[in-house]
Amino acid sequence: MVRFVRWTALGAAAALLATGCSGGGSDGGGDGKGASADSSGAAAPTATTTALPASLTGQKLDWGRCKGTSDSAAPGGDWQCATLKVPLDWSKPDGDTIGLALVRTESSADKSERAGSLLFNFGGPGGSGVSTLPAYGSTFSSLRKRYDLVSWDPRGVGASEGIRCRSDKEIQAAESLDSTPDTATEEQAYLQDATDFGKGCEKAAGKLLAHVSTTDTARDMDLMRQVLGDPKMHYFGISYGTELGGVYAHLFPKNVGRLILDAVVDPSADSVGHAQNQARGFQRALDDYLKSTGEDPEAGSAKIAAMLDGLDAKPLSTSDGRKLTQSLAVTGIVLPLYSKASWPSLTSALEAAENGDGSELLTLADGYNERDASGHYGTTTHSQRVISCLDDKQRPTAEATKKLLPEFEKISPVFGDFLGWDTAGWCHDWPVAGQYDTPEASAAGAAPILLVGNTGDPATPYEGARKMADELGKGVGVLLTWKGEGHGAYGSGSSCVDSAVDDYLLKGTVPKDGTVCS
Repeated sequence: MVRFVRWTALGAAAALLATGCSGGGSDGGGDGKGASADSSGAAAPTATTTALPASLTGQKLDWGRCKGTSDSAAPGGDWQCATLKVPLDWSKPDGDTIGLALVRTESSADKSERAGSLLFNFGGPGGSGVSTLPAYGSTFSSLRKRYDLVSWDPRGVGASEGIRCRSDKEIQAAESLDSTPDTATEEQAYLQDATDFGKGCEKAAGKLLAHVSTTDTARDMDLMRQVLGDPKMHYFGISYGTELGGVYAHLFPKNVGRLILDAVVDPSADSVGHAQNQARGFQRALDDYLKSTGEDPEAGSAKIAAMLDGLDAKPLSTSDGRKLTQSLAVTGIVLPLYSKASWPSLTSALEAAENGDGSELLTLADGYNERDASGHYGTTTHSQRVISCLDDKQRPTAEATKKLLPEFEKISPVFGDFLGWDTAGWCHDWPVAGQYDTPEASAAGAAPILLVGNTGDPATPYEGARKMADELGKGVGVLLTWKGEGHGAYGSGSSCVDSAVDDYLLKGTVPKDGTVCS
């Protein structure tokens, strides 16, 4: 399956570039004259917090040296790890529990200057915070002035009961399937693979499969807040992490402290609408890339689409003996679009493919699919699928998808077919029912939440940031716009964005809604 809703490495852009702010600017600075984000005071009791047993809320985390896993080495230096106990089923808080893996580095500030913990979710769904935060800790080093930096593997991810739905051999075999089927036989194989994947997840996860939703994780976060000793939730969500942040704010508006949502997911889009948003976002990024090379976007896209059509019939040879299929090629094209700094690698890979060598595009696709040189695959996409299919109620049929394909192709001649068919295959014949059509993110009464939207973001198109701000509610959602490229804004080259985010988190200064960083 091809799904491009993925967390990506932060700070992948080139060296930081100084930029200016226009269209507003901060409502005050460090002198405290601007609007202030709520960061103090006891959290108002909620039905969830008052019902929790002391065995959960009274936990003492045993922070110690982190251990490595088969997919990542143990972080060194100042990083510590612990396990938080949470209910398997949040409707039964006195019932069975599971363990969530946490990682932190403590604040460098004196106790009097500390604001508490700052939680991070890097997206996916399915991204591991335990491996990601230490890897990119330097990007957030300025925030240690006031916060312990904390992240975790959400339920069903990595070291938190991580779900692996199929073996490496089965994953590689599935890569040969046509994810834009042209015949009844190819369509049957495509949908059967989806059924088989769901069965593998059900076998691997058991009872957990019905309890890995975004709502479950948002409730985990509030327990985490309590156990960490924070009266308010301070949070940095990226990509899917913005959806998680919106759901948290809806469930616990009075517990919101300072929340940053960067690379914002459109909360008003259902699964089809989200796929169309992504087709639009990736095509927009591809057009910008093509313009940067001096090529006409329409002609360049047609050329790439023709190459992909050719691979559908005849995959390219590669240096390691595997074949570059159409599906792997489009995945290889997608990866460099996440960061402008990676555009040269896309140029090189496309030129090599035009000359009959699919090796470079295959390498890019392997990076996206977390495949190492030994043929071992990571499980981010497994976790991503079990979480999103529990969230999404919509289950488009193949027949319904076929009717939508012309609309997808109009949006994007390169990515439209793949994302259109993905709506039919992603949760086809899934073992558990989805929970909602779109997530609820209204948060009346919450403190101001800062959203950062990037006009060139391929995976979470800019329009979603305004829609999230509107959904959160007047006086809650505050939008900061960056006219940049790539997925995510903080740490990606804009001193304007970085300063605004730092001032919000460290000083409580809320920028004016509509501020633009150019």
